[in-house]
Amino acid sequence: MEIWHIWVLVALVFVIIEIFTSGFAVMCISVGCLFAAGASLLGWNFTWQLLVFAGATVLSFMTIRPLVYKLFYNKAKDVKTNIDALIGRRAIVVERIEGELRPGRVKIDGDDWKAISLETTAIEAGEAVEITAINSVILTVKKI
Repeated sequence: MEIWHIWVLVALVFVIIEIFTSGFAVMCISVGCLFAAGASLLGWNFTWQLLVFAGATVLSFMTIRPLVYKLFYNKAKDVKTNIDALIGRRAIVVERIEGELRPGRVKIDGDDWKAISLETTAIEAGEAVEITAINSVILTVKKI
């Protein structure tokens, strides 16, 4: 077995490890192994192979890894879940809301919520409102 075979096998092992981990860090080491295998195929001695391995690994950490994060991982952070997903959505008033002092009730997705309005005019039952904020279990709404 030649040295480049060993480099390729080690790269495959790192690819398999990457499948079970996250962060694309182990894959960068695998890229370094593949470059070192190429250096071995060119007939370079083991010292140069190690230098190529180190350089390619560092370069892949600096170039490929940020690109992968930019393409795949940032999108998951933009997804609003739970109660945060209600902000900006429309609801229907089911009990009159008279500003901040006399809360009413709104219905959204079949759920009934206590709601207040920062507006001075009352919002009648049946009107559509937009949810602007949430404080504990009380929604702040505005007329659409």
